[in-house]
Amino acid sequence: MRGLFDWLDHRTGFRTITHHLLDEPLPPGTGWAFTFGSLLLFGLTLQVVTGTLLALFYAPTPDHAWDSVRYITTEVRGGHFLRGLHHWGASLVVVTAVIHLVRVVLFGSYRAPRELNWVVGLVLLHVILAFGLTGYLLPWDQRAYWATVVTINISKLTPFAGEFVANLLRGGPDIGALTLTRWYGVHVLVLPPVLFGLTALHLYLMRRHGISGPITERQGTRESFFPYQAARDLTVAVVAGVFLAALAWQGAPPLEPPADPTAADYIPRPEWYFLGLFELLKYFPGRLEVVGAIVIPGAVMTLLALLPWIDRARTRGLKERRWLLTGLAAGVVAMTTLTVMGALDKPPAAGGDWNVREQAGLALMSEGTCASCHGESNMAGAIDPMRVSKPRDWVASHLLDPQMIAPGLRTAPATNQHDNEAILAALARGRAGAAPAVFPEESAVAVLFNRNCLRCHVMGPVGGKEGPALTDVGARIDEVRLIRQITDPLSVKPDGEMQEFASKLTPQEIQKLAQWLSRKLGT
Repeated sequence: MRGLFDWLDHRTGFRTITHHLLDEPLPPGTGWAFTFGSLLLFGLTLQVVTGTLLALFYAPTPDHAWDSVRYITTEVRGGHFLRGLHHWGASLVVVTAVIHLVRVVLFGSYRAPRELNWVVGLVLLHVILAFGLTGYLLPWDQRAYWATVVTINISKLTPFAGEFVANLLRGGPDIGALTLTRWYGVHVLVLPPVLFGLTALHLYLMRRHGISGPITERQGTRESFFPYQAARDLTVAVVAGVFLAALAWQGAPPLEPPADPTAADYIPRPEWYFLGLFELLKYFPGRLEVVGAIVIPGAVMTLLALLPWIDRARTRGLKERRWLLTGLAAGVVAMTTLTVMGALDKPPAAGGDWNVREQAGLALMSEGTCASCHGESNMAGAIDPMRVSKPRDWVASHLLDPQMIAPGLRTAPATNQHDNEAILAALARGRAGAAPAVFPEESAVAVLFNRNCLRCHVMGPVGGKEGPALTDVGARIDEVRLIRQITDPLSVKPDGEMQEFASKLTPQEIQKLAQWLSRKLGT
C-alpha cells in the first residue's frame, strides 16, 4: 500500500497538498468559536449538492414549475426529504454566515492585514442572500409569485436606475416566463461560479494571513489544524447535519396554490431572513419607502465594509472597542426585533380559515341555489352571509320549503341535504367573520366536493370518517391516479368500497376535482 501511495505522491504531490491543508499552525487558544467558517462551508456544499439533485427534476416554466416541484415532493423517492434539506439548509447557511460575521467583529478579525478578507466575506453574504431571493420564486406558487412582485417593486426605488433594475429583474412587461427563466438562470448559472470564486479567494486570503486567534493573544505552542480543530469542525458539522435531517424529515413548507396574477388581495411574505427588512418598510410609507429599502440597508453595509478603517483601537481588546461593539449589539438587537415582529405579524390565512363546507355554502348562496331568487332577478333581496339576522331554524325551514315562508314563489329551487348543510354552515361562519377570498374555480370545486365526497372523507376539520382523510391527499397521490380513483375506484383498489362517479360527474368535473385534491398537501 505504501508503494501505491508513493507512486501517487510522485505523480500528484498529494502529500504536499494534504500537509498544506491539515497541518496549518493555529494560534494558541483557537477553539469552538472558530468552527463557524467550516460550518458555513459545509452548509454551502450541502446546498450545491441538494440543489443539483433538485435541478434534475425541475422545469423552469410557468406551466410546469409548480407541477415539477409538486412532483419532486410527492413522486420522487426521497424528494420530500431532499426539498426539505435544501430549504432548511438555506436557513442554516444564512444563520451561520451572520454568526460568523458577528464572531469576526467581536474578535476583531477584520483588522489589518485581513481587511480584504473582511470585504470579500461581506460580498459573499450578499451572494448568499441573492441565492435565497432568486430561489424563492422557483416553486411558482402564490407565496413565491407575490413575494417577487414586492421585490421588483422595491427595486424600482433604486436611485437613478429604478426602472432599469426592475425591467432587468422582470425580463419583460409583466412577471411571467421570462422572469422565472431569468431568475432560475441566475440561481443555477450565475451565482454558483461567483460563489465558488469568492469562497476560493476568501480561503486563500485566510490561509495567507492565518486565523486571528483569540482576542487576547495567549502564550503557548501552536497546534496544527489536524486533529483537534478538525475534530471540532467535524463535530459541529455532524450535529448541524443531524439537526437539518430532522427538520428535513418533516419536509419543506407546503406548496401554496399555483401562481395567480389576478389574486391581487394576496398578502405576500418573504422568507424569514428578509422579514426584518420587510417590517422596516412599514415605518417608511409613501415617498419615504426608499429610506427603509435602500438608504438604511445601504448605510449599514457601507459602515460594515469600512469597519477595518473606522476601527482605530490599538488592540483587539473589547474595552478599547466598546463603542464599536455597542453599535454592533444595537444593530443585532434591532434586526432581531424587526424579524420577530415580522414573524408575529402574520396575515390572515387565505380563505379566512373557512373550511370546504363553508366555502361551498358561500358559493351556493352567491351563484347557485339561492342566487335564482336572491340574485339579479330582484325576486328577493341579495344575501350577505355576514348580515343575515334570521335564526338558524328559520333559514333551515326556508331551505326545506321556500314557499311556506315566501308564498307565491314560482319555482322552488332544487335542494338537497348536503347543500342545505353547507349554506347553514356558511351563514354561521359569516356571522363570526369576513368572507373568504375564494376564486370561482375553487368555489365550484368546493360545491362538488361537499355534494359528493364530504360525507365519507375528512377535509380539514369537517367530513365523515368512512373513507381516508383527504386533507393531505396531494402529498400521497398524483392527479392521474386521483382521476382513476374517482372515475373507477375498483381499478385502483379491487377490494375497496368506494362507489364510482363516472356516471354522476362529467369528465370535466372529475378532472377539476382531481386537480383541486392534488393541491391539498396538508396546509
